[in-house]
Amino acid sequence: MSDTKMVGANQIQKGSFILMGGVACKVVDTEISKPGKHGHTKVRISAVGLVDDKKRIEVMPGHDNVEVPIIEKRNAQVLSVQGDMANVMDAETYETFDLKVPEEFKGQVTEGSYVLYWVILNERVIKQVKGAE
Repeated sequence: MSDTKMVGANQIQKGSFILMGGVACKVVDTEISKPGKHGHTKVRISAVGLVDDKKRIEVMPGHDNVEVPIIEKRNAQVLSVQGDMANVMDAETYETFDLKVPEEFKGQVTEGSYVLYWVILNERVIKQVKGAE
């Protein structure tokens, strides 16, 4: 079960992960503006969805807290591939389930190969193909 933790918006850096609109995203850029005479610093965060690849931008006060997803990284063996779905077995729990094969890994995900998948807010996504072991 993936959870989230709270982090100050001014601590978010490029390459880190954040929740935007309930979607886990990878931060591609952050800009921090200087405070005005009576204002606070503002943080502009640009991020791309980990599952849907959509770009999102949010501007918020630097003292606000943002939710950061806790991502679980796990290994699985591919049991079979049908179309763009792979039936895999978790290397630790031996649980079997189906994962969608991302475009960039089509042809690499084959029966008997191992994949690294991430569990992000109860969604499972293949992130790397390791080949047969």
